[in-house]
Amino acid sequence: MMTDFATLKYETSGGKAYITLNRPDRLNAIDDRMPSDIRNAVAAANDDDDVRVIILQGAGKAFCAGYDLKKFAEGDLDGKWNQGPVWDPIKDFRGMKQNTDDFFTLWRSLKPTICKVQGHAVAGGSDIALSCDMLIMADDARIGYPPARVWGCPTTAMWVYRLGAQRAKRMLLTGDTIDGDTAADWGLALESVPADELDAAVEALADRIAGVPLNQLAMQKMMINQAYDNMGLQGTQVLATLFDGITRHSPEGRWFKDFAERDGFHAAVQYRDSGRKIPDGGGPLPESDTPSEKKVDVR
Repeated sequence: MMTDFATLKYETSGGKAYITLNRPDRLNAIDDRMPSDIRNAVAAANDDDDVRVIILQGAGKAFCAGYDLKKFAEGDLDGKWNQGPVWDPIKDFRGMKQNTDDFFTLWRSLKPTICKVQGHAVAGGSDIALSCDMLIMADDARIGYPPARVWGCPTTAMWVYRLGAQRAKRMLLTGDTIDGDTAADWGLALESVPADELDAAVEALADRIAGVPLNQLAMQKMMINQAYDNMGLQGTQVLATLFDGITRHSPEGRWFKDFAERDGFHAAVQYRDSGRKIPDGGGPLPESDTPSEKKVDVR
């Protein structure tokens, strides 16, 4: 079975539903259509009694590079993600909360979800990946939330629930990314395997799950998820989503926006991710010369 979506491909085979993010030319970056496409694909899988497990993956060389924000950072004439001097927090919250709820249908799905990560799952892409029940990553894949340095807060708030307070702080107080091997060692990913073994590892797990009755899968998953709800997951997500809007309208967020408008989004991101100091309260923009890229590996 195949169903058409604007930003992804959906197909089923052997008790498995495959949801494939399909904007490979943009590294499967999130546009305005992708969140609702994910929601609708998850609903299709849950409505299909032949499906036991959902595999989420990305076409091409990356899982998902985050929100496709280049045009918004450099201009944003519609004021969608940066509204200007007068900020309406509820307008911002409404849009981002809808996206968060769409991603989190993967977590709320009655059927188990497995995320297959190759290349990168960063920024909003990590929000999507961490909304799945389990992650299997290629050893050389990278996951993290670089906008934690400026202009973002992870709205699904899953880092602390996956890693505990100390390692969640290690990730979000630096904006660093980690590789698949580290993610598995920390418990963020279930497993990390060589890139050429990734497909086989995901299929083996999905096939094992697919042999369990639907009722059993739903009850076991709901029981585990309820423990997270009891720890305040929903309230944490509300706070995180509000904070995400604030980060884009704080003095530092507006500094980043001015940087992107002057030198381009990629130059601003390169500066942010290099580890160079981001001034409190905004401050003057750095020299226009694009800095050399500096890669930081927590291992």
